Amino acid sequence: MSNFQAATQLKTTLTYLKQRFVSKDEIIDLFGIGLVARENIFLLGPPGTAKSAMVRELASLLHGKTFEYLLTRFTEPNELFGPFDIRKLREGELLTNTEGMLPEADLIFLDELLNANSAILNSLLMVLNERIFRRGRETRKLPALMIVGASNHLPEDESLNALFDRFLIRVRCDNVAPDQLSAVLDAGWALERTSDTTPEIAASTIQTLQQELANVNLQGIRHEYLELIHKLRNAGVQVSDRRAVKIQRLVAASALLCERDHALASDLWVARYIWDTEEQREVIVEIVNSVFAKERASNAQHPRALNNPVPNADELFLEVENIAKQWNDPDGTMANRAVLKDKLRYLSGRCAWIVESTQREFVQAEVDRLWTKIM
Repeated sequence: MSNFQAATQLKTTLTYLKQRFVSKDEIIDLFGIGLVARENIFLLGPPGTAKSAMVRELASLLHGKTFEYLLTRFTEPNELFGPFDIRKLREGELLTNTEGMLPEADLIFLDELLNANSAILNSLLMVLNERIFRRGRETRKLPALMIVGASNHLPEDESLNALFDRFLIRVRCDNVAPDQLSAVLDAGWALERTSDTTPEIAASTIQTLQQELANVNLQGIRHEYLELIHKLRNAGVQVSDRRAVKIQRLVAASALLCERDHALASDLWVARYIWDTEEQREVIVEIVNSVFAKERASNAQHPRALNNPVPNADELFLEVENIAKQWNDPDGTMANRAVLKDKLRYLSGRCAWIVESTQREFVQAEVDRLWTKIM
């Protein structure tokens, strides 16, 4: 499977999730970024706002192992990582039986994350930051594609700041607006029914994108990225060197999901979600947007970077028609045709973000038809 095919498949899965959860597009797009970048996501919000439901639905679409646990102040390491293997212990070996537990999971969800106690804190830090499970002499790499943590409050104990810091992406998850409640009821009831057309995705497909991450060219936006980090630090936002390095993974993930092998300045939109306190959120958004404000809007951009993140099916269709007319122009040069191919490829990537399935399939069919003609 090519990288672009893998990206399209993931976007199709994300679009399906958006249809199932009203007004959660922002969070679901960040799930996509977290999966591709192999970075952790922290959901902040009150109970009953579908935090657990979204992660469970994503897990159901992922061909891989999942692990979910509700942390309390009394949670013990065995509950997350598994008990010691009694048979091995009798033979003098201190090994953990991890079957069905966190160390074997591809997707991990830790609810009420900030209830973690000191008994499991150090083990969790290594899991979150290095994807390594260590217990005594036992050390193993973890397959985890992404770890999602959730809580209804930010850390109040300084000892939990290190844990919170391991979640690079932070996003609020609130109740929907009153005028959307009817749609929420319909979507919630639809979750009770199983669908025969769920766009499932294999863990290996995600791994394909993760492996390609390092090949994304970031040099073209180095100036803008340095400007962003300096502005954030001058505004009092604590961006350590480690976080500055890791944010680049999010930027590259945005480019890959848009089926590009290079980053645009607008891919810096992902930095809107690195806040430590809720008071920082608006400040960070303004700083991030100012850095790529001069970039001309185009179909190559990630939808989340735009003011209107949902692609308009009618506008995309008109653009496809316009490309077809230019391609048929007898006066067109080979250079112009190369540009048209690039535009069509970007349009194809944007089609996967169209939420309404009938419109998405119609526009995609037109794109495919034009590709067949061109090739």
